Amino acid sequence: MLQVKKLSFGYSATTVLEDIDFSVGLGENLAVIGESGSGKSTLLKLIYGEYDFTEGQIFWKSTEILGPKHNLVVGYDFMKYVTQEFDLMPYTSVEENIGKFLSRFYPKEKEQRTKDLIKVVELEAFNKTKVKNLSGGQKQRVAIARALAKEPEILLLDEPFSHIDNFKKQSLRRSVFNYLKKKNITCIVATHDKSDVLGFADKIIVLHNKKIVSKNTPPNLYNNPGEPLIASFFGEFNVINGKIYYAHQLIIIERSNLNAIVKQSYFNGNSWLIEADFNGQNILIEHGNPLEKEAAICFKVKK
Repeated sequence: MLQVKKLSFGYSATTVLEDIDFSVGLGENLAVIGESGSGKSTLLKLIYGEYDFTEGQIFWKSTEILGPKHNLVVGYDFMKYVTQEFDLMPYTSVEENIGKFLSRFYPKEKEQRTKDLIKVVELEAFNKTKVKNLSGGQKQRVAIARALAKEPEILLLDEPFSHIDNFKKQSLRRSVFNYLKKKNITCIVATHDKSDVLGFADKIIVLHNKKIVSKNTPPNLYNNPGEPLIASFFGEFNVINGKIYYAHQLIIIERSNLNAIVKQSYFNGNSWLIEADFNGQNILIEHGNPLEKEAAICFKVKK
């Protein structure tokens, strides 16, 4: 288990994180979300041992994680960290990058393990390609596979799919996160993308104003966001009479005491997003069809 206890950290006189306290079990997937600058990446670096923190403790099982003041080499053998800078060997192939960290004394096992990891990150067609000739998204996938090569006990991922084309992201997420569950690898993901979280995370923590403001499962946090900051992570939302409602929770009906005027309709794929004026307040409603500007509508809240 990873335990982060009463952790605080700052750069010089600027405090970035305060009183951070949480735990992650073996094989669990924890998502860390928050606005840009909320400290997501900094938290991962602290867990990895890249910084010396001001207060608190971090343990992986019985091992205390310490910063560079205590360790000549940053990092621990049981932990891997995939940053947004990939740190790959550009003039060697994909398979050589991944296989570098595997033992040469067992060539058959090394070859099979390399093939397996290339399949996990869906790069079979590029196994002989030099890394310098890959796209940013392909390099990101090589970095993930290389981090998994020695089967770490804990994996830290910072915006792991940010460079990857949309058409590849969904299948890649399933492949990588299913592999981590299969191997019982604990994973902490810092992300701004709800698709990295909803189908895969066991727990979510939300960072805001230097602190954890919420800690819950994805379904509980989605269904009870509690504040606009959290709701905004999951999609378009409204605040009506002090309560938060997602756009799909407002339904246009023939008659109601809730009346609005249509301002704009936006095509959203399988639906339209209707922007409307409700007593001087902008609201957003998911609807099956576009509506005329200035049309008067009635709506209700879906229970």
